[in-house]
Amino acid sequence: MRIKSSVLGALLGGVALVTSTLPAQAVEEVIFGISAPSGSLQQQTAAEFTKRANAKLSGVAVVKLFDGAQLGKDKELMQKLKLGTVHIALPSSIMSSVADEFGVFDMPFLVKDRAHLARIEKQLFWSEMSPAVQAKGYQVLAVWENGIRHITNNKRPINTPADLDGIKLRTPKSKWRVRMFEHWGANPTPMSFSEVFVALQTGVIDGQENPYTNIWSAKFAEVQKYLSVTGHVYSPAYPTMGKAVYDSLDPKIRDVLENTAREVEAWARAKGAAADDDLRGKLVKAGMKMNVADRAAFVTASKPIYETYASEFPRGGELVEKALKLADGS
Repeated sequence: MRIKSSVLGALLGGVALVTSTLPAQAVEEVIFGISAPSGSLQQQTAAEFTKRANAKLSGVAVVKLFDGAQLGKDKELMQKLKLGTVHIALPSSIMSSVADEFGVFDMPFLVKDRAHLARIEKQLFWSEMSPAVQAKGYQVLAVWENGIRHITNNKRPINTPADLDGIKLRTPKSKWRVRMFEHWGANPTPMSFSEVFVALQTGVIDGQENPYTNIWSAKFAEVQKYLSVTGHVYSPAYPTMGKAVYDSLDPKIRDVLENTAREVEAWARAKGAAADDDLRGKLVKAGMKMNVADRAAFVTASKPIYETYASEFPRGGELVEKALKLADGS
């Protein structure tokens, strides 16, 4: 588990640490790499986790956080988790490409609100979804928040799915998100988040979809005209370790990491809820033209997406049904 300074230096390639170095007796280093940019909710949550974990681990271990894809994009970070060169990462939408069970969170308008997500986590996630990624060699520590997603573009306001016709829209590398926008008539282009600003700036793509926190922190208002409030997907984010590293870790350190990750869940959701209205206002003030999309039109157009998920993934229909039953608080 320990990473020698020479190996760490080669891994980082000269990148400065986000967290300060603790005293020399902190013999265990836990490398936490995320692709999300500084200022995003994912980065803020990772920083809060790092602060709390380090306070509990003082003198035993130190968590070192690297944001903004300094240690790689999501796909690379997932590979590094298995290699053990990164110990924790924070995948979000990419998880549905690791295990089809996570496609539940890519079904449009499935998650009603943050309280609904908390019930899904408690009653469904750990028993029926987490084991699927364990089988792929990963260990999820907690369920944090990426956020509620909306569409931006440079062509026109998006009021109904018909307005997406022909629009080149960046999506995460999630096959079910791609399917969603194909059904709605867009031309989805999977792309790493760190590449999106330049692609928008140069016209390689017309638009993208993300939570307000990512739209704001990535400065998309500088290269996008229209903000369409769709709320089509609520994306969790998952602090995740390689299963082999997790299993070999000192139990005392592992317990602190896992317990702290769970502890930060409520903080992340509260932070996300508080920021939504504020960030939407900031994006409009920055020059974006905002419209609220016709939710009913999108819901009606989404039926084939659910049918495709259920037909291509045998457990898909069952998982969706169980998640929907939790929407009313039961």
